Amino acid sequence: MVRIRLRRVGLKGQPSYRIIAADKEAPRDGRFLEIIGFYNPRTNPSTVTLKEERIFHWMGHGALPTEGVEKIFNTVGVLERFERFKKGEPVETLVKEGAEAIANLLPKPKRAPKPKAPTKK
Repeated sequence: MVRIRLRRVGLKGQPSYRIIAADKEAPRDGRFLEIIGFYNPRTNPSTVTLKEERIFHWMGHGALPTEGVEKIFNTVGVLERFERFKKGEPVETLVKEGAEAIANLLPKPKRAPKPKAPTKK
């Protein structure tokens, strides 16, 4: 069975991930079938690059996303567009819509700075 999952790349303490189609039995950073995207959680907002046409191909042939990849797909709206693809919408319009959705991701809100304790003079 084919799974769509994350493959860790990057330096120690600086992870970024490739989204890949791989056999369920293959190790995390082992053999894979195809690279279909990239995910970097360290940027604000997270950087996501996807080849939606290939994602639709693999999911159309029975590939299942893992939980982590499913969260990324929900954030960008890929699963919603895949349902529309199964109903017969053309791939070109869905891919164009997906590129716009990724471009419009909103940045994460910044935390308010902690108030400093008054100093005694």
